[in-house]
Amino acid sequence: MAEGVITGLAGVLIWTEAARFEAMARFYRETLGLAPRSSRSDFINFDWGSMRLSISVHDRVHGAARDPLRIMINLLVEDIRATHTGLIGAGVAFSRPPEQEDWGGWVASFADPDGNTLQLMELPPVGPPVRNRGERAAAPPDF
Repeated sequence: MAEGVITGLAGVLIWTEAARFEAMARFYRETLGLAPRSSRSDFINFDWGSMRLSISVHDRVHGAARDPLRIMINLLVEDIRATHTGLIGAGVAFSRPPEQEDWGGWVASFADPDGNTLQLMELPPVGPPVRNRGERAAAPPDF
């Protein structure tokens, strides 16, 4: 491996203010059902192998996200319809219901309590490329 080369994504950190931290932690822990790896009064961390998602307090962050579409976190699911139904039952309001993309996968969008955009993503089955209306198959995005 070459020195100085980025080799992957270690994680994502979402900053929030102290007054909003518990609502954010509860949403990711209870509403989304993520199991914490570690948790403190101002920090919670979830992980999937080598990838980590963390929520923490920052003294320079105030209020909800001002530009919630700037960064979108894609959460991988095996059955987007079942996950969508379960989250609706838990009170999550979706801005985009499950829809199939040209590249063959499915996505559905919603927001966390700070207004950050999250997206459920169900990848297409492994197999021949998906073709739409006789067009050349679209390449999947590099996620």
